[in-house]
Amino acid sequence: MKAELKQFLDDAFKPYGNFPAKKDVEQELLANLEERYNDLKASGKSDTDAYQQTIDSFGDVSEIMEHVAHEQPQQQSDKPSIKRTLINAIKHPIRGADDSRFRATSLIDTDLAGTQLVGSDFSMSALMGANFDKSNLQGSKFKAAALKGASFASSDLTVAVFDGSDLQDANFTNANLTGTKIIRCALKGANFSGATLDNTQFKQSDLNNISFNGQTLQSTVFDASSLKHATFNKAILVDVTFHHVDVKHTVFDGAIMDKITYALLKGAKANLSNVTIK
Repeated sequence: MKAELKQFLDDAFKPYGNFPAKKDVEQELLANLEERYNDLKASGKSDTDAYQQTIDSFGDVSEIMEHVAHEQPQQQSDKPSIKRTLINAIKHPIRGADDSRFRATSLIDTDLAGTQLVGSDFSMSALMGANFDKSNLQGSKFKAAALKGASFASSDLTVAVFDGSDLQDANFTNANLTGTKIIRCALKGANFSGATLDNTQFKQSDLNNISFNGQTLQSTVFDASSLKHATFNKAILVDVTFHHVDVKHTVFDGAIMDKITYALLKGAKANLSNVTIK
């Protein structure tokens, strides 16, 4: 499938000719598309469906070219890397909503802690191990981004969007995820301890074995997500929805919940033997 994805990228960038950063950009994007395809295959998708959903998540090439198409050729010895260029850009004032200078970039293991990145678009970027601790990422977009092992501890991710991203082993400790959308994401090993999850939407995501123990969940959405062996021990659940979710193996030991949430979970045959209704 790598050959097909490479051909897709070649066709997508063909109208722009052989621009200076073409090789670097296509290599980064191909790695992200391959990871997205493999995640879809692992979730049970057929080759055809996984390929189609992968290329559907690609986005608009013209937006990428706004940042790389007009670069001038330089001597190899003094040509700045894409990674260094993006790190330097962080030092400048933020642009506000829809800041797309970080789209389709490689910032692996980069330290971005404490930065102001409101409205940034990190879609299709390689961000494995990146440090966003205590950063302001309100309204930012992470579509088809590789974020395995990234840290967002104590960051502000209000109304941010993660769509089709790899968030395995990501750290959201004490992060503000109010109104955040986490859709079609891999979350194995992710840590949400102490995170604010009011109105957070987890849809079609892998939350197997994830702990929400002791947390307060207000209007949180888990629709069509996988919650096998996820734990909500001693959590407080108010107006939380679990539509199209198998909760038979989800643990709610000692949880406190409102009557509506209780009724929905009971109808889905969850084990509520040690739950308090308020």
